[in-house]
Amino acid sequence: MNYKKIIGLVIVLCSIASCKTNPFTGKKTLALVSNSQILPMAFQQYDQFLSQNKVIKGTSQAQMINNVGQKIAKASERWLNANGYQGYLKDYRWEYTLVQDDAVNAWCMPGGKIVFYTGIMPIAKDETGVATIMGHEVAHALANHGQQRMSAGQLQQVAGVATSVAIQNKSAQTQQIIGTAFGLGTQLGVMLPFSRSHETEADRIGLQLMAIAGYDPDEAANLWRRMKANSGGQAPPEFLSTHPSSDTRIRNLTAWAPAAKAEARKFGVTRFK
Repeated sequence: MNYKKIIGLVIVLCSIASCKTNPFTGKKTLALVSNSQILPMAFQQYDQFLSQNKVIKGTSQAQMINNVGQKIAKASERWLNANGYQGYLKDYRWEYTLVQDDAVNAWCMPGGKIVFYTGIMPIAKDETGVATIMGHEVAHALANHGQQRMSAGQLQQVAGVATSVAIQNKSAQTQQIIGTAFGLGTQLGVMLPFSRSHETEADRIGLQLMAIAGYDPDEAANLWRRMKANSGGQAPPEFLSTHPSSDTRIRNLTAWAPAAKAEARKFGVTRFK
């Protein structure tokens, strides 16, 4: 395939990339990989992860995670149905699992498979803290962030091929310089900001969901104050990170909390845990 054909492919891919709408923002999103492709793979990886790790069952913490997860998922369904997205969750298979691991972490697979590590529970502190984390993870699933990251990765690969072909007649030194610049440029200028935007979006969506589920959105900023204290200030600079800084998140969540409460009132929720 010659250079012009590769560039043409990039253009075609870009033209069809924005073919799905995020219901919470109304924005077009990358969707080069369909749910029919990504969900079976995600569910398989989730099952494999559980088979290789110690799943905690029957404890008060495990039960709390499951209960909070169900409430947040129900809140998301209420919001989606009320805003014209009936059936949006038909392919989702919600599951909320606590795993023995000291890492301060939680994550969500596409399609609604959510894992909390035991290491994050002391920082979550209580049910409202768990709801803050859960809302964020559910939001990742609802906004199809996994699908978007895979799609962006595919576009990055195609662009990398196009760049390699375009400079194939250059000297080896020039090729190395341009290749390195391309890698750093796309990582720092595209992929990392793309990831941070997803985290910010999930924070905002999750704040609304936890409020609709009856949890106080004012407490979300306190969770991140605890996260910041736990990190001891060891986080990398924001521009080198896949996530916004704790200070940025605290400011954002504090500013967004009133709007989250207002959204919850639309669903008759006026008192919060």
